[in-house]
Amino acid sequence: MESRQGDEAARDFLLHLGDYHPVVDGWLAQALADRSGHYADPAARTAATSSLPEAVRAHAALLTALARTGAPAADGRLEFAAQLAQADPDATNALAAWLGRALAPTGPAEPGEGGAQ
Repeated sequence: MESRQGDEAARDFLLHLGDYHPVVDGWLAQALADRSGHYADPAARTAATSSLPEAVRAHAALLTALARTGAPAADGRLEFAAQLAQADPDATNALAAWLGRALAPTGPAEPGEGGAQ
């Protein structure tokens, strides 16, 4: 299913009605990470940073970083990313940032930098 403008408001409405299911957060995180649907628009991604919960944004950041490893992000084997984001969004964001730095193309690391020992 492709994301559309207003999905964040629909999420909030379902939450308010008590008819919310956590799979919605996974779907929104995946769409944000893939930059699919209305999240293809940079303005929509920026707006999502203030309208989506921190855990959803952290989940999307981790999916984006994991996708850079070459692992398929939508293969159904990354449930742990959502669990990490729900448990500790700050740690999830830190892991995503670390993966981003570790996967960044750079020159040889100096001893003690970038994981080199």
